[in-house]
Amino acid sequence: MPAPSPATLTIATRQSRLALWQARHIQGLLQAQGHHVELLPLSTQGDRVLDQPLAQIGGKGLFIKELELALQDGRADLAVHSLKDVPMELPEGFALACVPERADPRDAWVSARYARLQDLPEGATVGTSSVRRAALLHALRPDLHILPVRGNLDTRLRKLDEGQFDGLILAAAGLQRLGLQDRIRQWLEPDEMLPAPAQGALGIEILGTRHDVAALLQPLAHLPSTLQVTAERAVARALGGGCSVALAASAQLAASGGMRLRAAWAPQDAPLVQADMTAPCQNATQAAALGEAVAQDLLRAGADDDNARPVNRA
Repeated sequence: MPAPSPATLTIATRQSRLALWQARHIQGLLQAQGHHVELLPLSTQGDRVLDQPLAQIGGKGLFIKELELALQDGRADLAVHSLKDVPMELPEGFALACVPERADPRDAWVSARYARLQDLPEGATVGTSSVRRAALLHALRPDLHILPVRGNLDTRLRKLDEGQFDGLILAAAGLQRLGLQDRIRQWLEPDEMLPAPAQGALGIEILGTRHDVAALLQPLAHLPSTLQVTAERAVARALGGGCSVALAASAQLAASGGMRLRAAWAPQDAPLVQADMTAPCQNATQAAALGEAVAQDLLRAGADDDNARPVNRA
C-alpha cells in the first residue's frame, strides 16, 4: 500500500537570493497542484567559505551537504538545487527525483564599459568562478586577465560595479530569475562559450525511499529538459567531471526525435578538445548512451583529468 502523502511538504534550500527564488518557484508549482509547502533555508559550507576556489575546498558537494542532512533527518522532504551544482554521483540513499522545465542554458557577458566580449582591450580583467568559463575564455582571448570571483550573484555584481573587473561571465538563467536581465550586454552563444552540463536546470533531490514525494513531483517533470541534462551529465560522469574540471556540454533536441550533443574539454597549455555527435534520443537510456559516446570521443582526442586547464589565467 503506498505511503500517505505528507500534509506539508518542506523544501530545503540555500539562503542566497537566487536559491530562494528557485525554491519559491518550485513551491509555487507544488502549491498549484494543491499541496501545502514550506521552505527551510539553510547555510552551506560552499556559501560560507568565499576566500578560496571551490575546487580547493571540496567541490560542488559543499553546496548541498547541509540540505541532504535535512532530508536525512526528516526536517525536509525535498531539496531544490541548481543542477549544475549537483555532483554527478549522489550519495547512497539519495535520488534526483525531478528536473522541471529548463531555463536558458547560455552564459551572459555583463559589463558597465564594454558591450561585447570582443570589445575588450588587451589585458582587460574578466571575473569568473568557473574553471570551464576561464578555459573557454582563454581559448577565445588569451590576451585577457582572468581572475576568480566567488560569492553569490549580488556579491559578484557589486564587485563588478566597484571596478574590480572590466566584466563578468555569468549564467544568463540566474540573471533572468532575479529580474537582472537588463545587466546582460551580450548573450554568449554555444559556438563561442559552450555551457556547463545542466546549466539553467533545477534538480529536485529526495531520499531514495520517499516514493510518496517522488510521485507528487512527477507533474513538475519536463521530459525534454530531463533528456538534455541526462546526456550532458553523462559526459561529465564518464570523465569524472567536477568543479575542478574545464568541461562543457550542451544538448539540443530536434523535432525529428534526435539529439545533438556538443562537448569540450580544456587541456592545460593545449588546444581545446571537442566532440560533436547526433543520435536518436527518445528516452533517458538513449540520452545517457549519447553522453557516454561523446565522452569516449573526448577521451580519444586527449581529454584527461591529469591535464585539465587551471582556472586562473593572469
